[in-house]
Amino acid sequence: MSPADAAEFSTFVITLSTSAMLYLGEIPDPDGRKVEVNLPMAKHSIDLLVMLREKTKGNLTAEEQKLLDNLLYDLRIKYVTKSR
Repeated sequence: MSPADAAEFSTFVITLSTSAMLYLGEIPDPDGRKVEVNLPMAKHSIDLLVMLREKTKGNLTAEEQKLLDNLLYDLRIKYVTKSR
């Protein structure tokens, strides 16, 4: 993987995690007006990241794998907390 590919992968992963954060009510909507929780959509975004991790297993740099693992851990903790 070239450095440009790594940056694009990281950006993609961060974009997906930002969507999950939005649906978890951790950040306001793009208009900045309201914060809403949508757990089904949050779960969908998290599931996409899980699928991406499974499909890219063995093909990521250590930094990419760490980023993906850390984001998934944080999102799952937030999801469980919001689900209660």
